[in-house]
Amino acid sequence: MDVKDFQRQLKQLEHEFETNPVNNKSHNLVDCTRCANCVFCTSCDRCYKCSYCTGCENSTNLTHCTECISCHSVANSVQCSNCTNSAFLVLCKDMTECTYCFGCVGLSRKDFHILNEKYSRSDYFKITDTLMKAMRIKKP
Repeated sequence: MDVKDFQRQLKQLEHEFETNPVNNKSHNLVDCTRCANCVFCTSCDRCYKCSYCTGCENSTNLTHCTECISCHSVANSVQCSNCTNSAFLVLCKDMTECTYCFGCVGLSRKDFHILNEKYSRSDYFKITDTLMKAMRIKKP
């Protein structure tokens, strides 16, 4: 095999993958594409081992998430991206090992934060409930 042959075959494999929406070893998916080992998801793309998710992309081991992109081992989160080992995040980016954060970016091992600022548990829920209603975001 020479370089040209390798490149041609690689391009062919990429094309086949992009045009084949098969969901491997998944159960009860609706409008999902290229997902593997997922269950009860809707409108997800390229996810692995996700359950009860809607509109997620390029993610692994999510549960009960909505519109999360490139997240891994995340639960009960909404519209997040590049988050890992976290739960109950809303509108967050690049978070690691965080819970109950809203509109935060780049935090690690933090809880009850809004816009990267710490709040008491009770204040956090009061503020985020109001914001979520005003923004029409469903609770995670």
